[in-house]
Amino acid sequence: MKIDKKIFSWALYDWANSAFATTIMAGFFPIFFKDYWGAGTESTLTTARLGTIISISSIFMVVMSPLLGAMSDLKGTKKLFLSIFVLVGAFSCYSMSQIDKGDWFSAMFIYGAALLAFEFSLVFYDSMLPTLVQGKNTSTASSLGYSLGYLGGGILFLINVLMYLNPESFGFVDGVASIKASFITVAVWWVIFTIPLLYFVPESKNNYQKTSLFESVRLSVRSLIKTAKIIKHQKNIFLFLIAFWLYYDGVNTAITMAVDFGRSLNFKTDDLISALLLTQFIGFPFALLFGKIAGKFGLKIPILFCILIYIIMVIGAMFMSNSTHFFILASVIGMIQGGVQALSRSFYSQMIPKGQEGEYFGFYNVIGKFASVIGPLIVGFGAYISGNPRIGILGLLVLFVAGGIILLKVKEPQIV
Repeated sequence: MKIDKKIFSWALYDWANSAFATTIMAGFFPIFFKDYWGAGTESTLTTARLGTIISISSIFMVVMSPLLGAMSDLKGTKKLFLSIFVLVGAFSCYSMSQIDKGDWFSAMFIYGAALLAFEFSLVFYDSMLPTLVQGKNTSTASSLGYSLGYLGGGILFLINVLMYLNPESFGFVDGVASIKASFITVAVWWVIFTIPLLYFVPESKNNYQKTSLFESVRLSVRSLIKTAKIIKHQKNIFLFLIAFWLYYDGVNTAITMAVDFGRSLNFKTDDLISALLLTQFIGFPFALLFGKIAGKFGLKIPILFCILIYIIMVIGAMFMSNSTHFFILASVIGMIQGGVQALSRSFYSQMIPKGQEGEYFGFYNVIGKFASVIGPLIVGFGAYISGNPRIGILGLLVLFVAGGIILLKVKEPQIV
């Protein structure tokens, strides 16, 4: 497939938003939340709080994203909504840099707003994919996006890690100041690299209705109810969404809670950050590789393979005792994480009706974010109630196994 300016500009948004996903969501926020904003608080309690805000944000995502997706299809304003949420997300990132030590509640609130902005923007981003490419090209374009995400997120994260490890060299007083500055760099990065998508990616050419906002909302809700009823009777899509909900819950939880898990085991912060950085750069080539593998073996087999590796890694996490083990686990997950994300998106895009991408991807993102409701609660409250963070991680095993079994029953979409 030839990568033209439109496809590359679309994929570059993964490069843009991955700065938030890597530097803040997976990297510095869990550490800062536990050691700075939650200073003096029991470790398992901060884990429970982190899991709670992720879950609450996900519930809001579940409620709102189908409506936003349907309105996007009706009004043809995917890029407008995406740009609004990018600005909200960037402002939230900046606001994190202004929160004082010990103010864990403000940190939770602003982080929740950033999570929502990040995830809402993906509703409109994902729904653009079927309007740009079709058939076998979707897996290639999807994998390109995730690959650029790993690379872009990794580059900024590398800079931020160097700022943290050598604050004086960058003009900062200490590591705390460098981390706060990192939050600001994410805001700037996110906005700047969204611009190519806004300029070069066209809106869908579907015939949108010109209606008032109230009428658009009414039509959107009616359309969503209709779509939900249709999906209920589309067995293949219905089964895939259930499977996706389960295994992706494990994937999302691993991304958002891994560093917190390592800190709960008293692993050094420097080692955890270095392992996460390694994951980013391993993920870049392997996300591309899985796109090639899908071209030869289809989409289902590689996804099942990734789920199997996650199962093995969860079992391995139960026996981790030092930072070397964390490095190994992070490296292996880095090899498969981008693959399972990109191929799942491509798998689903092959199953949905043309012209209804926003509504169907609204549901897809709802399931993906509802997948972030249960996993963090299992890990957070499992650790808090038992007093052992390993108990919480064990719950992810059920999600991966059940998701894999249901995915086996899903028929591979016919790729033209």
